[in-house]
Amino acid sequence: MFSRKLSLVSGIAALAVAATGALADDGPLVTTEWLEANLDADNIAILEVSVNPGVYERGHIPGATNIVWHTDLVDPIRRDIASRENLEAFLQAAGVSEDDTIILYGDTNNWFAAWGAWVLDVYGVEDVKLLDGGRVAWEAEGRPLDSALPVAEAGDITLAEANNDLRAFLPEVVDASLNETHAIVDIRSENEYTGTIIAPEGLQETAIRAGHVTGAVNVVWSAAVAEDGRFKSPEELREIYAAVGVDGSQPIITYCRIGERSSHTWFALSKILGYDVQNYDGSWTEYGNAVGVPITNLAGTVWTGQ
Repeated sequence: MFSRKLSLVSGIAALAVAATGALADDGPLVTTEWLEANLDADNIAILEVSVNPGVYERGHIPGATNIVWHTDLVDPIRRDIASRENLEAFLQAAGVSEDDTIILYGDTNNWFAAWGAWVLDVYGVEDVKLLDGGRVAWEAEGRPLDSALPVAEAGDITLAEANNDLRAFLPEVVDASLNETHAIVDIRSENEYTGTIIAPEGLQETAIRAGHVTGAVNVVWSAAVAEDGRFKSPEELREIYAAVGVDGSQPIITYCRIGERSSHTWFALSKILGYDVQNYDGSWTEYGNAVGVPITNLAGTVWTGQ
């Protein structure tokens, strides 16, 4: 049990805990209101996945543990997700137990928090939710932040062996492109999709070919959220993706550049709409560097090494 008593929770919020209970509803999202009201509840494990330096340290949701995407959610040596053993040890040290509801949030539009939700899904953790709107919404509403590092008793969570059916690998993506076995959703910007640019300016991870997986449709990740960063309603999401032929009638593969933005769309399609979705975490930095794969380059951009 992951229990914490936080002095920053106001008397009003404490009363709200009694009124609403400590358990979130069955949906994949929690609201900022719900989370603030339940900060002092048992069986809640809050994890922040922010990638900008110093964001967590300058203030985080009270009781939240910092989980570093570059080392805690991925393998730091080979390109892969974190191993079951390493992630399980991290979560136990953070005080996460089997009966906890895990709440993930972060900066950068919740992209990396969504990656965390996807990785936990791969390892069979079922009670995982995103804070709708992430850090931006929490801070914009003036909700409490804390700079103190949480101290927790060791948890007892255990992870299952990885379910790789939730991941798409390069051979599957090539097969899906050639044989139209899946709907492939490229969630990058229009300029990346068309091949006008290979990667957003200033980003080191890139490829030597521009364009997109042949047969992929382009629905930019941000189409799934409102101006405040919260997800649109299921009805709106269903309409947005159906407009490009993605309606859940066949399995779906999402991809981007390194797999984090596509995790956000994976979450929308899989957890909110309930579609059968795989996230291709190799994404364009693998595909655009692979030899002999089907690519459509509408802009005709040629890599020159510059």
